[in-house]
Amino acid sequence: MKRAIVFGATGGIGQAICQDLAESGWSLYLHYNSKEKTAEELVQKLFAKYPKQDFMPIKLNFETDDAQLSKFVKNLLPVNAVIFAQGVTNYGFLGDEDLENITRLININLTVPIKLTKLLEPQLMKQDFSRIVYLGSVYGGYGSALESVYSATKGGLSRFAQAYAREVASNNLTVNVIAPGAVKTSMNSIFSEDTIQEVQEEIPVGRWADGKDISYWIKVLLDKRSNYLTGQTIYVTGGWLLLFFFSFRV
Repeated sequence: MKRAIVFGATGGIGQAICQDLAESGWSLYLHYNSKEKTAEELVQKLFAKYPKQDFMPIKLNFETDDAQLSKFVKNLLPVNAVIFAQGVTNYGFLGDEDLENITRLININLTVPIKLTKLLEPQLMKQDFSRIVYLGSVYGGYGSALESVYSATKGGLSRFAQAYAREVASNNLTVNVIAPGAVKTSMNSIFSEDTIQEVQEEIPVGRWADGKDISYWIKVLLDKRSNYLTGQTIYVTGGWLLLFFFSFRV
């Protein structure tokens, strides 16, 4: 039985990931922090549809200490794949940020995913094939004003994945980043309708992404045939921001 753990399973993208992977035959750990009811309802929905697979809600606060992270990993059944779809941001000038909140954002988006990767590595190495996918952002390559710390964490995930992938490639473990652009999730619900429309007009495809636009590519990366793609950041943005980004790099 192939099993994955989806961190941030109760978010908009996380739920789409769980639904796509369940449809592809994966058993799942559905991670949550505060949204226990959402996780349990999703588990019930998936089990009713795919009764031969396992679906288990599992709680972890990413602001916990190292001992609790180790305990969490030790209590897991073997997994073939790990998807880090959790994430937080703060909109505002860096000079207005609390130092405590900067630390929190870096821990949740970057530090704890790296620590969990280190802790999960031994069991991933034991599998015939295994996968790690981090949910990055177009802002990890482009950089967003008023989200400088968030942009730094997402850029850090891409550089970490690029480096770590080289360490584990010979063990049939691939490591990649899916970097969405503008997605209809609760993280972006703070924007006014005017702002949403302005962004939409900048997107060549002509619309914001939904969760399925992102989860599809994670499903592809988890396929056993995707064993030659590793260390990459794949931008799923409908063409938004990338023309400038790649022109600048050249």
